[in-house]
Amino acid sequence: MKDHKNHRSYNERNECINSGKMKIKWAERHMKVLEKIREIFENEKPLDGIRIGMALHVEAKTAVLVKTLIAGGAKVAITGCNPLSTQDDVAEFLKKEGIRCLARRGMNREEYYKALNSVIDFEPDIIVDDGADLIFLLHKERKDYENIIGACEETTTGVMRLRAMEREGILRFPVIAVNDAYTKFLFDNRYGTGQSTWDGILRSTNLIIAGKRVVIAGYGWCGKGIAMRAKGLGARVIITEVDEIRALEAIMDGFDVMSMEEASKIGDIFITATGNRDVIRKEHFLSMKDGAILANAGHFNVEINIKELEDLAKSVKDVREYIKEYDLGNKKLYLLAEGRLVNLVAGDGHPIEVMDMSFANQALAIRYLVEKGRDLEKKVYRMPDKLDRYVAKLKLETLGVRIDKLTEKQLKYISDWRFGT
Repeated sequence: MKDHKNHRSYNERNECINSGKMKIKWAERHMKVLEKIREIFENEKPLDGIRIGMALHVEAKTAVLVKTLIAGGAKVAITGCNPLSTQDDVAEFLKKEGIRCLARRGMNREEYYKALNSVIDFEPDIIVDDGADLIFLLHKERKDYENIIGACEETTTGVMRLRAMEREGILRFPVIAVNDAYTKFLFDNRYGTGQSTWDGILRSTNLIIAGKRVVIAGYGWCGKGIAMRAKGLGARVIITEVDEIRALEAIMDGFDVMSMEEASKIGDIFITATGNRDVIRKEHFLSMKDGAILANAGHFNVEINIKELEDLAKSVKDVREYIKEYDLGNKKLYLLAEGRLVNLVAGDGHPIEVMDMSFANQALAIRYLVEKGRDLEKKVYRMPDKLDRYVAKLKLETLGVRIDKLTEKQLKYISDWRFGT
């Protein structure tokens, strides 16, 4: 019996590894920009001997980035940046390939931080982070490690945290805000989050969106993308905002704008995308209709106050995969993906072609830090415009698209203050 169980476990692991391998192969087929960068890295070896510590969503697209960095000569240790976003089959494949992968889906808090510490124990030269938990740990508890050349940050929430650290004068090394590259946030945050958030919601609920009132908290680039796709699905879209200009922009884009206090009374589906905490809380739960659905597209699971929802509930139970029912007595509310990133917990994350550009930026930012990081101040830097435009150029090439170039006469015209008729 024991041999049979071991044999079954061996077969199951092989099936898991093969599943991860196939996912990565599929992603590689559609990540043409990163493929071009990998070819350059293989020839030039710009990362030779560099140790890279990563905390990212461990799934197929991320694995393609890892393989690109290794092709450039780097050694990599990686763990997850969210306890529920790891795809275990991808993680198992990376381990089989000899890569130090510490991620596992469903980690508790202790396991999550143990894995982050293990990445630091790898003694990295460069950090690649998503949400800044790894960088934060280096500043709070692991001040013993001081050999970081620099770091790259992938997401809006992480950049917000790092800019706050810079303002307080405590940032210990330079950070490239890869999130702020145009070829990242204009596409990843808008088209990536827009599509993948609805992918996660549709997979987990199997409900129609047309005709429903969808309340989207936050009209930044992520909120814009979610709203755009909601409109395309036939929803009646409501935006809540704290920024006057963004609220006005949402109105001009054809959406209703109101406070969460008002929206909570009429919404069918609520999606948070603000990067802030307690966006939906006790008073809003009490106002909601029976059957309202709650989802979060922000990095941390703090935008919906789950503790207050639990305190209000008479009972909590799982009703579908990724859906918890909170029975408040007079009504039932439904929370998706435990309030974590719905697009990664209940879906596959951003579309492959979008992450192709995002991770191309990461690869180029890492090379930039290796070359220039030791001369940079301890600040948060925007992605160099030259590299940002290079990613756009490569993307257009992979799409087979040609664009015009300014003539010498045109260049002179727009650079001369005397231009006119």
